[in-house]
Amino acid sequence: MPWKFPSNPDPKSFSALATEFLLWAEVEPAFSRETVQKYGECLKQSWRLLGDICVCEMSKADLLRLRSHWLSKNLSASRQTSLLLALKRFLLFCQDEKKLVLALDPDEIKPPKRPRREVVFLTPEEIEAFIETIPLTTWRGVHQAGLRLRVVVEALLGSAMRISELLSLNRDSIDFERKEARIVGKGNKERTTFFTERSLLWIKRYLESRSDDCPALFVCQNGKDRLRRDDLWRYFDRHRKLASIKKKIRPHILRHTAATTLLFNGCPIGHIKAILGHERLETTCRYYLGIDQRAAKAAHQKYLNY
Repeated sequence: MPWKFPSNPDPKSFSALATEFLLWAEVEPAFSRETVQKYGECLKQSWRLLGDICVCEMSKADLLRLRSHWLSKNLSASRQTSLLLALKRFLLFCQDEKKLVLALDPDEIKPPKRPRREVVFLTPEEIEAFIETIPLTTWRGVHQAGLRLRVVVEALLGSAMRISELLSLNRDSIDFERKEARIVGKGNKERTTFFTERSLLWIKRYLESRSDDCPALFVCQNGKDRLRRDDLWRYFDRHRKLASIKKKIRPHILRHTAATTLLFNGCPIGHIKAILGHERLETTCRYYLGIDQRAAKAAHQKYLNY
């Protein structure tokens, strides 16, 4: 559930409208649970600094005060962008859905320019070292938590999905013959994702080891609840340390690893865009073009010839 604001009888107060906005976001545009939670957490930061002011009276000065405070806290450009875009989406709701006249034009809220982020990915040696630390059996038989983690890793590497997309799948979501599944990705857009033969073999092995009747592809140890990504952080960090890998390993790094592997193996950037589910080719290029320095060096030697 998203963060709950305290009740306020003033219908135009920040807290009252934020509560209504989060409920609307769950129902009308049908944002994912993670997106609604993120909006709630980001709006909480603005509310704490501005107080429970009347949203109609928010001004450019209030916006500058927020940005100045976040700069003083040395928040990253990415974090500032999340906070500002959540505030902008909230004010657009107040303007378009609630028909309020705002002193602060939502279009005046512009995120800071973000420096190009370095794409962190694992090498084949690091992948091998990481998965080797995951136990698959105990003296009693199958190590269920270990097998599940290994399959999550294999599925992410073999599909390039986002972790939220993978965990949203049910057992019957995957067409094993066609090696694909229909998923609802970022922006609530439906698309087809593909699996490698290796990843499907691991998924089958995991499903065959289960005795529960939960429809979710990945289930908690109780056999009743769908696995959440928050349940995975400590496992990823533990096995990173066991593998003596200094890179911060999270599920998303496996998506980057799959994308860079495709690139290094000569996959056209347009196909990588489709596999990742990016809406715009520009996004794929911004992240991944220029990473393969080997190809750049070979091109330099081949074409820069006077």
